[in-house]
Amino acid sequence: MDLRLRGKTVLITGASKGIGLACARGFAAQGCDLHLAARSGALLEAARAEITATHDVRVTLHVGSLSDDTAMRALAEAAGEVDILVNNAGDIPAGDLEAVDDAAWRRGWDLKVFGYISLTRAYWARMKARGHGVIINDIGNSGENFDARYIAGSSGNASLMAFTKALGAVSLDHGVRVVGINPGPVATERMVKIMKRRALDWHGDESRWEELFDKYPGKRPATAEEVADLTLFLASPRAGYITGTIVTIDGGIAARGSII
Repeated sequence: MDLRLRGKTVLITGASKGIGLACARGFAAQGCDLHLAARSGALLEAARAEITATHDVRVTLHVGSLSDDTAMRALAEAAGEVDILVNNAGDIPAGDLEAVDDAAWRRGWDLKVFGYISLTRAYWARMKARGHGVIINDIGNSGENFDARYIAGSSGNASLMAFTKALGAVSLDHGVRVVGINPGPVATERMVKIMKRRALDWHGDESRWEELFDKYPGKRPATAEEVADLTLFLASPRAGYITGTIVTIDGGIAARGSII
């Protein structure tokens, strides 16, 4: 299927690894020019080298922390006009209410919750003014499948779900679409960190995190490429009437009401 994305310009945060990098590869394969943002300059340079070696697209790198509103406004200014924004940077800590202190909770929300809101605000005005654009928020299924052992993440993701639905409900009146994606467990470094914390809570031993695979649908997590494929479709004109909604990709975990 031709997604009709060739020639589009895409900004992806958290683009140096995991879902963000998989999205970068996918959009490049569709002929999109890229703005990739993350903290690790070395990983971004490696991503650009890989992508430009196989695809005739422009890849611009934006290296730095995205943990406050000033940084997000600076990123939007540096990247300029884009057709598609993929909000993906985030690392909210795992743990229950007693394990996550105020400082850790605020750091996690500054990067993900307020980060998504700040960058969306910066691009919403531009997209609205020109009458087109797509904003994709990579959120997480704990926002609909509440988990006391990931309480900061569940709370933050639920907030971003509400934000996405509220803005997306009116955005198409201005030619803009706002959509959320709720991955469940995905085979990334971040998933390993969360699952180690869960193994510690459940089994008293973080090294037993791989045993939790037995609880997954199909006995595996999703791949980053599966999430990227969904992102590309939702960002494309093929999904032109999809806005103000959240698409869950978790093998049915949230539908089961299961906490993995």
